[in-house]
Order: sequence, then structure tokens, then C-alpha cells
Amino acid sequence: FFLIDLNKKERVIEMLNVLKRNKKMLATLLSGILILIGFYAQTIQLDTESALIFIGAFLIGGYSQAKEGIIDTVKNKRLNVDVLMVLAAIGASLIGYWFEGALLIFIFSLSGSLEHYAQMKSSDAIRSLMTIVPQTAQRYQLDGSLEQVDVNELTIGDRVFVAKGESVPIDGLLTSAFGMFDESSINGESMPSEKTKDQQVYAGSINLQEAVTITVNKQADDTLFAQVIRLVTEAQNTPSKTARLITKLENYYVSAVLIFVSLMLFIFYFVLDWGWSESFYRSMVLLTVASPCALVASAVPATLSAISNAAKAGILFKGGIAIENLAYLDCIAFDKTATLTNGKPIVTDYAIDDCYDEEEVLSIVYALEEGSTHPIAAAFINFIEERPFHTLSLLNKIDSTGFGLSAHYNQIDWRIGKADFIDGVNPFSKETQRLSEEGKTLIYLAADHQIIAYFALLDTVKEEAKDVIRFFKARGIQTVMLTGDQFYTAQAIAHELELDGYYANCLPAEKATLIDDLQKKYKRVAMVGDGINDAPALAHSDIGIAMGQGTDIAMQTADVVLINNSLSLLPYSVLLSKRLRKITLQNIVFSLAVIIVLITANLLQLINLPLGVVGHEGSTILVILNGLRLLAFKHKESHQDS
Repeated sequence: FFLIDLNKKERVIEMLNVLKRNKKMLATLLSGILILIGFYAQTIQLDTESALIFIGAFLIGGYSQAKEGIIDTVKNKRLNVDVLMVLAAIGASLIGYWFEGALLIFIFSLSGSLEHYAQMKSSDAIRSLMTIVPQTAQRYQLDGSLEQVDVNELTIGDRVFVAKGESVPIDGLLTSAFGMFDESSINGESMPSEKTKDQQVYAGSINLQEAVTITVNKQADDTLFAQVIRLVTEAQNTPSKTARLITKLENYYVSAVLIFVSLMLFIFYFVLDWGWSESFYRSMVLLTVASPCALVASAVPATLSAISNAAKAGILFKGGIAIENLAYLDCIAFDKTATLTNGKPIVTDYAIDDCYDEEEVLSIVYALEEGSTHPIAAAFINFIEERPFHTLSLLNKIDSTGFGLSAHYNQIDWRIGKADFIDGVNPFSKETQRLSEEGKTLIYLAADHQIIAYFALLDTVKEEAKDVIRFFKARGIQTVMLTGDQFYTAQAIAHELELDGYYANCLPAEKATLIDDLQKKYKRVAMVGDGINDAPALAHSDIGIAMGQGTDIAMQTADVVLINNSLSLLPYSVLLSKRLRKITLQNIVFSLAVIIVLITANLLQLINLPLGVVGHEGSTILVILNGLRLLAFKHKESHQDS
């Protein structure tokens, strides 16, 4: 490992840093060097010196593993594989097999070092995130001057200066008129994000244009990045079901091995009459090859590697259970607004009475809607700004929250809103009935209570939603939509996406009940949502998946967070989970097969201790390396079965 690309300075420095951080690997390296020296001393018949050198290799290579094993045994009152390895090495040494015992400790130490390396790589996901966000910020004082302060000293309402090319130190609202930010560290998107005044800016994004000012709206501990770091940390400390099951069985397995070895020692000596030396030797080989080292390492390194890979892709799993369960998904339920759809309605159809000038009517609508923060108002503004209109000054403009807007202009009372707010005869009833059945929201404009125009609005489906739904349907996973929106709107979206089912007019509690009903029909059910109203359903589902730009409570309740708000990460998550399941299964089958083959070979006296050590501990190393392959799982593989 140390000699790879020795002529490349940067590579050598990187390896030295790995050794510096991974003390287990350094101890393993020194142990291996001592074994080589001891082996040479043994070949030139320096028996005493070689024995002392092997003892040194024992102590250096096995100290950490033995310490952890003994502490775990005493503290939790359960046996583990570390104890078996130490007993096997000591037993080999007692009958004069110093080299074999030292080799056993070395390879066992190497497997432990590789497992620690997997943990380091997973922890690097956190370190890389933490280095993105600056630790200091330039805060405006009352006199307008700037002072440099620690990010943790910032409070909500503080104004912060961010120079061109600098990283944003904390979440806030853009105070400047315009800004452009590189948010690739947050959402994985290569295209910069344009922001206008009062839009959200995230810590860790890079200011690409001129200097801007932001107003802090989150404490340092509550920023998006802080949440990311907490979620990754929680995930690393929560093992998968497979890992927990293996850990639970480890104590019983080790106890069974010790009983089995003791029994076989009795049979070797008293029944088969092999002699004490041969019987004890075969028992030590049996103790070595029957140890479940590879089995214990089948799940944890692979799970940590998968979590680390997912974090880099913008998917945060809150533990091994969540990433493991995705591979067994039977049904997935989606919220509609801002999950399957963009959450921003657009005007799709409109009609104006022939007696009225279109430009004049659009100008009145613009004047009525201008200044409103409602999403429908934003849809009207965007729609009209693309067409000829002129600015008007309305009198007595009234905003009837939840109903509509009214004003007086040119001696006419104008109203815009839904039908029950207008309360007038609808001359477009046939057209509007058809549009309503297509799931579109109808807004009417009335002059002196006479409807003269209508506008149909629709929340459009996200571009990636169709591909995501096709992905799940192709794998036999049921797709369902749960929405609080009206029936016709839900029906239109469901038909467009070709969903297997949909439920409309759902209150938060009803969504949770529907998830319970789906769980009775299917084994594992996932829920994808973003709002406060989705939190109960996320909590009731087997796998709760929150959109990254959703509410805090949704992200806290969910098991998985899609940090860049993209549904396209769902297929990647599922395929990563399936790859984890495949690799874990490979590891379990392989490790058990090696144990059975080695035990059989030992009982038939076909292998010696060195071969048993290499075969058993070599399988452990292969299992760990197989798990580490998940670090290289590529995002592009989400478009194919891997």
C-alpha cells in the first residue's frame, strides 16, 4: 500500500496522511515489517531472536484489536471474534508456531485497519462539508462599518457582507437586489443559481458576482449545512438490520466455536488418537478458520461506504436501516405540491369577452395582482409581463384574503377571484367545466359583477417526475399520490404521470391513515413529501423521504433527505441500496463458504496453520474490500440496473 506510485510526491504525502490518521494501519505496517525480519532470522537459525521479534509483531499488531475485544467482552459481557483471534495466536505460539501466530495477528490487524479506513472515508464526508462553510463572517455594525466575527456569534437579523468569490458563512435572505451563487456543494447542480432580493441564500454557496449583503435568518446550528452534518453523523452511528443481526449473533457464534473446538480437541486426542501435539495444533487451526471475522465484517464497512457515497451525491440517510430498506420497497407514496409538481402554478388557458380590449383587461389584472405574495398572483404577473400591457392606478384596492381582490377603476367595480367570490353569471361555463375536469384552477375577472374573462392555472409536473415514476413502475413498485388538493387536480396529475393510484382532499391525519392502509396491503411503503402536512405520513411510513427544501419538521421526521430537492435522486438511492444488499449478501455467502471449506479441510488434515490463517483472514480482507467498492458507485448508474 505504501509503495504504490512512490515516484509521485502527492501520492506519497496522501499515503503518509492516511497512516498518520489511521494508527491501526501504521501498527499493522510495523507488525508486517517485524514479521519479515523475524522470518529472515528464522531462516538463518536465530531461533531465540526470531521468537522475540515475532513477540514484538504480536504486541504491536495485536494490541489495539486485543484491547478492544477484551474491553467489549468485559463491558458488554459477551464474547467476540477479537478474543478468538488472540486465543488462536497464543495457542499457536505455545506449541512453537511463532511465525504462524504472528502472521495471524498481522492479517487480523490488517482487516481491522481496512475496516477503520472505511470508517475514516465515511467521516471524510462530514469533514469535507465542514470545510466548505467559513468559520468567520463580516458583520455590519450600526455605523455601517464591518467587523469580523465568529459565525456562532451571528444572530437572526444581523446583516453580513459577502465579497465576490467568497463562501456564504450562514443561511440568510439576500438584501441586495441581485446575486448569483454556486450551490453545487449543496444541491450538486453545476449551473449557478440566480437570486433576487429576499430570496434564501445558503451557507456554503459561493458568491459568483459582485459583493452582496445578506440578512441572517438562521442560527449557525440550524443552517442547512448544520442539519446535513447532524444527519450524516447520525447515519454513521445507526447500523443496518443485517449488521445488527450479525452483531447480535456474534456472541452465540463465538461461544459455539469455543465449545466446538474443545469438543474436537477431545475427539482428536481420545477418539482419533492423533497425539497431543497434533490434536492441539489442529484445534488451533480450527479455532482460527471457524472464527466469524469475515462474517462480522460483511455489513458494516459496506454500509458506511454506501452512506458516504450517498452523502456526496446529496442524499442523506439517517442510518443503515433506511438505506437497507429501500432495496425491499413495494410501494412509494408521493405528496403532490412541490414534490411531484413545481409548486408554482402557471396560466395555461384564458379567454376574454370580445367586448373588452385584451391589453386593457390584462393591465387591470396586473394592477390587481401586483404586490400580492400569493403564488397565483405571481403566476398572473409572470403571464402578463410576457404580453402587451400598461400600468394602471386603481382606487380602493381591497385584498379579501382567501377569496380574491377588488378595486375601482374607470367608474367600474372590478373583482378577480374564484367563482364564489365573483358571484355572477358565467358565460364561459362549457369551457370552464372542461378545464376544471382537467384539474385546472379557474380564476374569474368581473366588471360590475359580470364575468368578462377567465384564467385557468395549473401546477406543472416536474421534468424528472415522469422518469422517476417509470423507474418504479418498471420494477413492480406501486406508485401512489396523496394530496390535499381537489379531486380533478389530483386526477389530472395522476393521469399525466400514469400513477397506480391517487387520493385527493387529504388532511394530514388522513395521509397518515392512508399510509397505514397501504402498509397492510404492501410490505414496505415509502412516503415522499416536503411540508408540515406530510410529517405524520412520513413518520408512519417504513421509509420517510423528505425533499431538501421542505419544512424543518419534514426533514427531522424523515429517514432520508434529498438535499437538492431533486426527485431524480430517488432511483439512485434505490439502486445504491440494491447494490449494498447485493454486496452484503455476497460477503455473507462468501465468508460462510470459506469457513465451511477451511473447517472441512482441517478435519481432513489437508491444510496447515499458515494456510488456515491466510485463507480465513484473507477472506476477511476481501469482504471489507468488496464493501469499500460502494465508495466508487457512480451516479450515472441510476439509469441502469447495476
